[in-house]
Amino acid sequence: MTWAAFWAQIATLNGSATQMGCQRLAEELSRRPLPDIIGFAERHAEALYRLDQEKFGRLPVADLTGRDGRPFPQSADAFLYARCAVVAAGQAIWEDVFFDIDRFAPYTSTELDGEWLLYVPDRAYELATGKEWDRSTQYCFESYSNGDGWPNLRS
Repeated sequence: MTWAAFWAQIATLNGSATQMGCQRLAEELSRRPLPDIIGFAERHAEALYRLDQEKFGRLPVADLTGRDGRPFPQSADAFLYARCAVVAAGQAIWEDVFFDIDRFAPYTSTELDGEWLLYVPDRAYELATGKEWDRSTQYCFESYSNGDGWPNLRS
């Protein structure tokens, strides 16, 4: 799947990864040929991987503070869901955050959780084939997996 086709599919979410929107996207993808589902999964993983950078992961959660009033750090899961929210927001936002970290910050909010987007490729595959997908992609989207994005985590 080309990047243009991937972003066209993401655009159907209208900027947010709601459960209903992600279910519709999975259903739409499930009606496409299996290589398109796999291609979507690859682009999805790569888009998340590219956002897996310390400059984004070290941002605090936008709408939480600790008991002492200090900024509340993102957990690994919260950071993954924030990255999903950025992808769901669309190509323009995704591209903009690389040049302006302040564009990423709002997506750390608990209100903009993009977790549902994680399940779209697996759900589409299951709908298309009737089988669970034990998949791996070229890029790992788990938080802190991008060594270039987290140079201070290298051993």
